[in-house]
Amino acid sequence: MSKLKQMTVFMYVVKLGSITKAAEQLNVSKSVVSQHLKQLESELAITLLKRTTRKQSLTPAGEHFYQQCCTMHELAEQAWQDAQQLQLTPQGLIKITAPHALMDHLVLPALHEVFHAYPDVELELISHDGRSDLMQEGIDIAIRVGESKISNLKQKRIGDFRDVLCGSLQTVEACQSDIAALKVENIRYVANHWQQKSIHHSFNRKNSRNNKSGSNSNSTPRFELNFKPHHKANTLPTCLSMLEHGFGVGIIPDFIFAKHSHTLTELLPEHQLDKVNVYALHAYQAAVPIGVTMAIEAIAKRLG
Repeated sequence: MSKLKQMTVFMYVVKLGSITKAAEQLNVSKSVVSQHLKQLESELAITLLKRTTRKQSLTPAGEHFYQQCCTMHELAEQAWQDAQQLQLTPQGLIKITAPHALMDHLVLPALHEVFHAYPDVELELISHDGRSDLMQEGIDIAIRVGESKISNLKQKRIGDFRDVLCGSLQTVEACQSDIAALKVENIRYVANHWQQKSIHHSFNRKNSRNNKSGSNSNSTPRFELNFKPHHKANTLPTCLSMLEHGFGVGIIPDFIFAKHSHTLTELLPEHQLDKVNVYALHAYQAAVPIGVTMAIEAIAKRLG
């Protein structure tokens, strides 16, 4: 660091023509400038600048060194400007991971909307229901369902959604009598791969006063159902297709259900599951790149 500072001081002395002007430009005393020049020539073991009380002139070695100092200064200025520009215009690689259920229907449309006008942005999208190591895998943003307990990551709640228990119209009609008789074991359940062997769903009534305010109060009327998976799918599109083809009932996010309401219907139209919170996580501790900020805001807007 001291070498770079000495080279900068030397460049300003030559460029401005005097130690006094260089000191004013750098906002330091003349003695500090003189000390840097003396130390620089001592460490290089050469004379760079011949000085008298009235003028100064460069030695041949000093002229060559001055040109290199100017090049160094220009590179530093350009690096500084480039770094600032990254905070003004999104560019470069942005690596994002999200669960299968959210990537295609939420994250991807949001990213297209915000970045289609920025051709210098490169996206790498990873659909993954597990918990990736952001630092180790070089991931800029992780979109996750539920709060993370990892303390070294910054996380922000960006919205929520509800899962909808649904199936094809024919399947749901066939299940009504079993629901009325509480014979849930007769209902074929299509599970996502992340669901357990024993599946528990707790509902509240849609017209509940507490529910309208977003509260999950214990006083809210609850309706409980327990299922065992009959079929299982490792991706949301496959699970969705199985529901539409009448393999059974299962849950899908409400924003996806809304797009398939012509082929799917709710099993319990007067009840609903609790909201599920969605978080955006990143590992940036200081200034967050503008592209990362824009991506998170776009996904939050889409989710909202």
